Amino acid sequence: MQIIPDDIDFDAYLRETDAKTHVKPASAWLADLIDRLRNPDQTKKVFLPWDKTNRVFSFRKGEVTLWAGQNGHGKTQVVSQVVLSLMGQDERAVIASFEMKPQTTMQRLARMYAGTDPFSPEYQEHGKDSLEELYREFGEWTDGKLWIYDQQGTVSADRVISMARYCAKEHGITHIIIDSLMKCVRGEDDYNGQKEFVDELTALARDNQVHVHLIHHTRKPSNESHIPDKYDNKGSGAITDLVDNVMMVWRNKPKEDEKKANSKKPPMLAAEADAMLLCRKQRNGEDEPSIKLWFDRDSQQYKGDPSDPLMFFQNFPHRPTP
Repeated sequence: MQIIPDDIDFDAYLRETDAKTHVKPASAWLADLIDRLRNPDQTKKVFLPWDKTNRVFSFRKGEVTLWAGQNGHGKTQVVSQVVLSLMGQDERAVIASFEMKPQTTMQRLARMYAGTDPFSPEYQEHGKDSLEELYREFGEWTDGKLWIYDQQGTVSADRVISMARYCAKEHGITHIIIDSLMKCVRGEDDYNGQKEFVDELTALARDNQVHVHLIHHTRKPSNESHIPDKYDNKGSGAITDLVDNVMMVWRNKPKEDEKKANSKKPPMLAAEADAMLLCRKQRNGEDEPSIKLWFDRDSQQYKGDPSDPLMFFQNFPHRPTP
């Protein structure tokens, strides 16, 4: 019997074996490359609500999208419309808003779904029955499609990750919306905490084949007309580095200010879009589109063109039924 001495550097052999396992000739993937050429990916694509964006952006499984913008510029508003669109595409979503009560979230979604202003005078007396019917229809439609995590205020990163994992495994949820990043870490200067949390989200999305939507704030600019870029995001630069997609939401405040001023001169900015959705990163896509949007105040829907009808979310594309 031979005795193996205990002073051998076994780690060196472990590292050597690990390298041999993972380093392969590039041609090893040639068969897969040809297979993809002959048999294009048939995986179902999930899109933004607006028809004009279908060719330039889609939500892929296993990815994280960062939705960022200045305070008051409509990040949550845009994402709310995206959630309705996801349901219309037979996706399942959960909203974890630590800044908004579930009643407020539902009120916003129901208003978009109904396509009308519930505070309009026509509904104050005799029109409430028809509006209530629309709300009940909306509530029934959300069953099996939408869940809400009921907790406000600061929450630990571990609890958020646990909630997301539970939703994916127990309810088959495919899209997880977290509003917002800064409610899940200790502070704006906790760069390590931010990096670790976003890193865990990317792992969760990949391992469970879900799409995570993370809402985030940008730094306060010198003025509200500033069009944001991904480098304006608060906190650690690792946030932008780790996520797969970055969508910046910008509200055209100069146009709004000009309209409020009610000048006798012809409005200079009337033809401009009310908002912009700026894709500033799409890791696995071929484009980084800048999407013009117009805001309908009664429904609070964003439209892809001023002449577009309001969206009917039960269909996809979201065109009204006859």
